[in-house]
Parts: sequence; C-alpha cells; structure tokens
Amino acid sequence: MSETKLDGLPSCRNCSSVPELNDTQEPFSIPSADYNDEEFLQYLWREYLHPKEYEWVLIAGYIVVFIVALIGNILVCIAVWKNHHMRTVTNYFIVNLSLADVLVTITCLPATLVVDITETWFFGQTLCKVIPYLQTVSVSVSVLTLSCIALDRWYAICHPLMFKSTAKRARNSIIVIWIVSCIIMIPQAIVMECSSMFPGLANKTILFTVCDEQWGGEVYPKMYHICFFLVTYVAPLCLMVLAYLQIFQKLWCRQVKACPLEW
Repeated sequence: MSETKLDGLPSCRNCSSVPELNDTQEPFSIPSADYNDEEFLQYLWREYLHPKEYEWVLIAGYIVVFIVALIGNILVCIAVWKNHHMRTVTNYFIVNLSLADVLVTITCLPATLVVDITETWFFGQTLCKVIPYLQTVSVSVSVLTLSCIALDRWYAICHPLMFKSTAKRARNSIIVIWIVSCIIMIPQAIVMECSSMFPGLANKTILFTVCDEQWGGEVYPKMYHICFFLVTYVAPLCLMVLAYLQIFQKLWCRQVKACPLEW
C-alpha cells in the first residue's frame, strides 16, 4: 500500500499528512477546525473507515470464499488420510496443494479483507513480516507442486522405464518444495515494515498504518521481483507447457498409431 495524501480532512494537532480517498469513496466535507484528536479519530472512523453498504457485499463474499475454501481443502486432506488406497503419488501432491490453499485461506483472506475495507494494518510489526511471508510461501508451494505433478505425469507417460515414481519419493519431493519455498521467500519477510500514513497521530492511533516493502534502494526490489516472477511463474509455466505438450503428443500417437516425430 503506497503512501498518499487526503484533501479536505479536518485540521488536528500534530497532524502533518493524511491518506487519500479511494475513487470509490465519497469526498469528505470539512468539519469544524476546532476538532480535538479524539473527535477527529471518530470522524475518520465514521466517514472513512466504517464499511460502506457495497463493502458489506464484499465482506459477505470473502466470508463465503473463506468457509468454502477451508472446508473443501480440509475434506480433501481427510479423505486421502483415511483411505489408504487413495495414497497415490498424485494424491500426495494434491494434498500438498490443499495444504497450501489452506495456508492461503487463513493468512491471506482475513488480512486482505480488513486492509481493503479500512486501509489500515491492525496486526502489528511481527505479523507484518509473518503474514506476507506465509502468503508468498504458499504461492510458491502451489506452483512448485503443480510443476512436480506435471513432471511426474511426464515421466509416467513419456518415459515410464526411466523413472519409477513412488509414494516415498513424492513425500520427499514435498519436503523439498516446502524447504525451497521457505528459503527463497525470506527476503519478503525481511523487507516488510509497518509505517504510518498519518505520522502526526502515529503515537495516538493505529489507524492508517500500512504494511509495505521497505527496500534500501530502487535496484533491489526490481531484481527481487524479476527473480520472483521467473522462479514462480515463467519457469514453472514453461515446464508444465512442455511436459503436457509431450504427454498430449504421446497419447495422440498411441491413439492414431502413427507418430511423425519422437520428442
């Protein structure tokens, strides 16, 4: 969340800047200039932070998604755990995807909803580092798990004699996925810091506190986000596209009994 300025807010003691209104929010009328800090904070809550009517619809949607995602993914894990015949290599990876989705649901949805509605980070400095870190870890786990599923299917269909996929290897792969994801996302936890868009009232209220990346220079965030994009999007996408293209060709050739080119 970037720092901005608000126009048209009431004057207050020790107040040097104020946040900017969203495009969807109505402009404020300027109340009396003799407001004290407490009245000013009440004004902010009433006019700016309190959910509007359309935002209650957003809240209801978030709650529905949260409940469905949490229950659905937990049921997947329980089903595989209770049925031994379902403990296949592919299902191990699917369970890992479900665990990553549960982590996203718990860490992402509630915090994102509160910040979107109130424009304020209420969860403190520690969670400012932990929650974004867990969010990026869960994304990395999901992407790498999908890549492993594609690679496993590629070996099983295109080169069945080269590699024997087993449940033990799948479990080891899942452990490696989590370790790699936790390591490569450490910079995300390091750079996240809490700051106030309302410095004059920072010691009086938590309102308009933001949790954002604080880099030491302009080069480092560009390098990190480029690497993040390559590792979590470009490379897995290329791997999955190539793997499934070869799988498609192999299955198609088996069906028509004529393969023009062996990859």
